[in-house]
Amino acid sequence: MDDRWLSMKEICTYLGVSHDTISRWIANYDMPSMKMGKCWKFKKDHIEAWLAKGGPEKSRKKFNNE
Repeated sequence: MDDRWLSMKEICTYLGVSHDTISRWIANYDMPSMKMGKCWKFKKDHIEAWLAKGGPEKSRKKFNNE
């Protein structure tokens, strides 16, 4: 099992989405991530589990006005 942390660039490439999309998923959809200094890092197995549960389609954060 590959247990290393993936960079923002690596996770964008892996998922085929932009940096802005990943940033939005972190902020609004509880995408599993870790902020290390100024950089976001990701565990591939955590991302795969999040996606298997529905990813951004099922994990939208609830806001007070919703």
